[in-house]
Order: sequence, then structure tokens, then C-alpha cells
Amino acid sequence: MSNAKSQFFGLFKPLILALFALSGCAVQQKPQGGPRDKEAPKLLLAVPKDQTRNFTGKKIELTFDEYFKLNNQYQEISISPAQERLPEFTVKQKTLQIELKDTLQKNTTYVINFGKAIVDVNEGNQVKNFTYVFSTGPSIDSLTISGNVFNAITQTIEKEATVMLFNLQQDSLLFGKKKPALFTTTDTAGNFKFSNLKADNYRIYALKEQSGDKIYNNDGELVAFKANPIRLTKDTTGIKLTLFKEVPDKLRYPNRAFDPAGAMFVSTNRPLNRPSVKILSPEALDVQKVVEINKTADSIHVYSKNMDFDSLKLALYEAGKPFDTLTFKKGRKETYQRNFTLGYNITPNGTIKPGTDLIITGNMPIDTYTQSAMTLMEDSAKVNFQLQRDTSTQKRLILKYRFKPKAKYTLTFNEGSLVDIFGDKLKRTQKIFSLDNAENYSELTMRIAVPDTGKSYIIELLTASTDQKNVVRTQRITRNTAIVYKMLLAGKYQLRVSYDANKNGKWDTGSVSRKTQPENVWLNPTIYTIRPNWSDEQTIQIPPEPPIAP
Repeated sequence: MSNAKSQFFGLFKPLILALFALSGCAVQQKPQGGPRDKEAPKLLLAVPKDQTRNFTGKKIELTFDEYFKLNNQYQEISISPAQERLPEFTVKQKTLQIELKDTLQKNTTYVINFGKAIVDVNEGNQVKNFTYVFSTGPSIDSLTISGNVFNAITQTIEKEATVMLFNLQQDSLLFGKKKPALFTTTDTAGNFKFSNLKADNYRIYALKEQSGDKIYNNDGELVAFKANPIRLTKDTTGIKLTLFKEVPDKLRYPNRAFDPAGAMFVSTNRPLNRPSVKILSPEALDVQKVVEINKTADSIHVYSKNMDFDSLKLALYEAGKPFDTLTFKKGRKETYQRNFTLGYNITPNGTIKPGTDLIITGNMPIDTYTQSAMTLMEDSAKVNFQLQRDTSTQKRLILKYRFKPKAKYTLTFNEGSLVDIFGDKLKRTQKIFSLDNAENYSELTMRIAVPDTGKSYIIELLTASTDQKNVVRTQRITRNTAIVYKMLLAGKYQLRVSYDANKNGKWDTGSVSRKTQPENVWLNPTIYTIRPNWSDEQTIQIPPEPPIAP
């Protein structure tokens, strides 16, 4: 018997061991989850039913198909008409209990808008634009307003924009101050719709914001509006709202401080008109200051060689006229962390565009430079070059040399070859680069026909390879014109046209307070693919300017 057992286990031992091994693997393996839940909670039951008439109760219960929570309920949830005493919202299991605290008006349609407040517990999927409607009378208001929202500059639809309605009598009291009772959010196609509206006069706005408070109260927010009120007597469709960033009427300074290097930094909430700066005290510092202003004229750096002061007063000017004074204070012996570095107009691939100079840009103004302490090697041979300052900024030097194809260039700055405004010497550094192949570039001729030679048009060539469209070149025209774009890097491009109504050579934004819309923009839908070492010609007919929506 013993031998029989031994033979039995001997025959099946490999199989038993294999089963144990598989069992061990099964124990160690983590359980695999199912597909991720992408669905928002769905309403299963409403008590009383949605769209109930002759409503007389104080409590409403909404039951969903999964567990949920309320996010930012005081920002997201509104009831119209507005009530002095807000309803109380309580989540119990999968049910939302609503207790009305205020007296309801007779024969009135009420709309509770939940915005994006209702989200599932696990994945945070939002129930968007969910409303519950009831009436204290025998009928329910049923008028609608619908339309879409676009971006003025990009001419693309804007999803997740907040669209707001204000009763005309309440517009000036509430807009920009309080959250509206009537609001909705645009869908993925930029469309919006208000339902269950009563016949009335309304103001409509759209807002693209970060805070989500549904109040136009930040200079960085995009806003849209319809200048004329909507006199709602029947369903209204086709409302187009164009978002723009307004130039603030009131000047503010979002930033005003010493930067880490010790420069005085001022940023403004709007572009300044030909800004300039003067140091009022200590007066002697004014002659040795260096002022750097960015291209959009809303950021100013003031550098002082002499940092031996504890208080400094600046005067700010627009178009030669003083408009404000600012005071900066610091410890007289305060120290700063500085690292003098250089940047170049060299591509990430280490090449420079054919036909261009080498631009050397310091992260701080360059006080002095010693060309004899710099060398430029062409392969293994040292070559002579010209070096000059850029007259538009003290941060930049221009190196002029006729760079050759296929040559390797090494530019060396020896210790102290450059000194910044604070007296810090540049540490020894090298930059290796080469001339890009001219065959990577092409020429594009745009023959542009204008619809009206009495008007002005701003033509912008944009890169179209990425979501971020960068402006390659801008030109203003007033008649049929052929624009030649030389040395264009192979890629995809697009044309944008601004209808320059006031002929000032730039696109002008709108103003809510002045009830002016932004200037019209036409984005040519055609994408032009430019191949390397190619010459192309295109004809573009600018369409007539559409009327600006009132």
C-alpha cells in the first residue's frame, strides 16, 4: 500500500506543485478593476415631479442612480425668482432633500438651477445644467433663449463658459456684484439654452473665469455681452456672444516690489501708452538707471547701479505726462541672489536661421562688454566678428558674421567679458551652434483682395501646427496687396484678419461700460502646408465685414 501511494504521488507530484504555484500567483495578483465610471448621476425620481403645477409644499426630494455630493453649492445652486431666505439642501444616501425656507409668490414659475454642484462621489462626474422646475399656479413659463459663445481673437467656440441673464431692472444693481439667478454653461459645441423663462426684458452676458463665482470681478476674465436688451415675447434663437478681455478703466498694480535680483518691478492691469519712468528721489540715481519695458507695455523693470538706499520714489509717465508716483522701500544693506546668464536666438536643435544675426540677451542689463575677451571659432579656426548693442534694450547684443553652411561655431565668453548693471561678471561660458539648412525654409506669397478699399485691415500670419497659434508677421493693408513671406520654416500656417474699424493699426477690444463690441476678426479656415525648399502662391479674398452685433 505504501509503495502504491508513493507511486501515485510520484506520478501527480509535478501537477500538484504546478497547481500550488498557480494558486500562489493568484493570491499575489491584485484584483483588476472595471472600466472607469464616466457617467454623471442620473435622476431616477423627483417628489413632487419636475414641472409640477399648483405647487404648495415646502419640501422636494430628488433621487439619483448613484451616490453623489454637492460641490460649491452656494456658488453653483440658484433659485429664480431669488429668495431672501435660501433653501436648505441635504444629501442623504442617493437622495437630495430640499427644504424651501421662504414664502413662495402666487402664480409664479420657479427654477432651481444646480449648475455643476451635483457630482458623483467616486469620479467627480458633474451633472451639468440640471434644473428642477415648478409653478405655484396652473401654468409654467416656457419661453427660451439660445445661442452660442465664441472667442473674439481665436474665433473658436468656447465650451464651459457661463452665460448669465439679468432682468433689465436689476442689471445695473447685480451685474459685476452678485451671482445671477439665471445662468447656464455652454456645451462642448459652445451652445447654450435657457428654458422656462417668462416674458420680460433681459440683459445677457457670458463669462470665462477661473474662480467660478459667476461674477465679473477680475481684470483677467473674458466677458461678452449683447448691448441691446432682449425683449422676450417668443422663443429667441441665434444669440451670438463674443468673449473678449476688456482693457480696465481703472489702473491697478497687480505687482509692485523688488524682484529677486534687486530690480524694481511694476506690472499694470492694462497696457500703458508710451510709458516712461523717472526717479524722483534720491534724485542722483535717475541718470544711472536702466528701464526695461515689455512689448505689451504692462510690465516695467527699473534697475539702479547704486543700491545704497532704503527708500526710492518713482514717477510714472504716459505719453510724456506724469500720472502716478510709487515708493519702494528696502533695507539699505539688503542682499539679493543674482546669477548673470545669457540667452540666444538659437533653436532647440542648436541652429540659427539663415540670413539672421546672432542675438545675445542677458537676463539683466549689460553694463559693459569686452569683445577681446570673447572668441568665435568656425570649426577649428578663430574668426573676426562685429559686436554691437541693440538700441532698443540694454539687455541685448548683436553679433554680426556671415555664417557658413555646415560649419560648427563655438562662441566663448571668458570670465568678465560681460558685466551686468550691478557689477556682476559673467562666468566663463560657451555656446555651440550651426547655421540651419536653407532648404528647410520656403517662400509664400499671399495675394490678398480686400472688400472695401476705404477701410483698413490687419493681416496676421499664424503658425497652425499646434493649439497655440503664434503670430509670425503682422501687416496693415488698405488695398489689394501681395505679401511675400520669405524664409518661412516648413510647416502649417493660417491667416487671420482684423477689421481695423478706427484705422489705428491694431485690434481693439470691447468695453462693457461703454457698450462697445470688439473689432471683428476673420480667421481664414484654410491651413497652408508649406513644404521645405518650396515657393508657393495663394489668393485670398477677405469677406465683407459682418455687422457688429448690437
